[in-house]
Amino acid sequence: METNSTDWRYTVMPAVFTWLKESESGVLEIDFDATQKQASTVLKAQGKGGSRMGGLVASGTLGENSYLSTEQRLSLLKSLSEVAKEFNVPLISGAAAETKEELAKIIEGLARVGVDTVMVMPPKTQAVPSDEEMYAYYALAATAAKEASVTIMPYNNPDAAGYHAISTELLRRLADLPEVTALKISTTDVSTIETLMLENKDLKILAGVDTVTVHAGLAGACGGITGVGTIFPKASVTMQEHVLKGEWAEANKISQAMNSISYLDAQPLLMEYLKFAMGIHHNDADGGLRTLGKKLTQQQIDDVRARYILAKERLEALDLLD
Repeated sequence: METNSTDWRYTVMPAVFTWLKESESGVLEIDFDATQKQASTVLKAQGKGGSRMGGLVASGTLGENSYLSTEQRLSLLKSLSEVAKEFNVPLISGAAAETKEELAKIIEGLARVGVDTVMVMPPKTQAVPSDEEMYAYYALAATAAKEASVTIMPYNNPDAAGYHAISTELLRRLADLPEVTALKISTTDVSTIETLMLENKDLKILAGVDTVTVHAGLAGACGGITGVGTIFPKASVTMQEHVLKGEWAEANKISQAMNSISYLDAQPLLMEYLKFAMGIHHNDADGGLRTLGKKLTQQQIDDVRARYILAKERLEALDLLD
């Protein structure tokens, strides 16, 4: 794979968690300081080859996005834009709406608080939109992005409930929009990536599921967005270094070492699971259990802990702990 060390799309990027704290009244609220500190720690990490994460993904699925109000979300992104600027990386966040007009307003708001690239999910409608309706939705998003001086990244997540799948033919068309900087493909079926790359080797595709990062790279993805890499950044960055060099055996060793915890990235409660694992990693298990999402059962807590310990032991054997 031809690489470009100055292009953030050829790196792996952390989808950071939104850390919470209890207010005096016992209500959970955003801990801006802790969230900024966490993001900075991940962006400081280096792989064995000396490279780092190339972007910062905030207020996404792992960042409690669906549980935050618009005001909370924008305040969070504004605070993390300071971190992104400090490390000279783009700030990336997601957007989804029922209508294309609503989506355009969301993109404008995200641009105002410092977001550089907007991951655009398919429309949040019960009825499945036609390809033409879907294209119109993304075309207006592209127009809004141009006016706001940002870029967009169509986000195909067919494995997740609630997201309409974007057809391969439509992904081809969307990739031609000038404001589309990359496609994010979040699926364990990497054949879609391979098909798109065979037809257009210049496409920029980011993988979005930790279990198939290496397989996606082999299929042609140039980079990825990671949840597990927020917990184990040195391992994640080093694996991406091997992928870009075509060192598949070495990359696969790391993928296998993280397998027990990467598995959680493809589960319905991925945010709750991985956030708790992050808490364990930083000796703050209680903090990792603070979430606006689902409360984990003791069985789930024990399972995540066991998976984290196994991954940590395997990565330590490869000298890949931070």
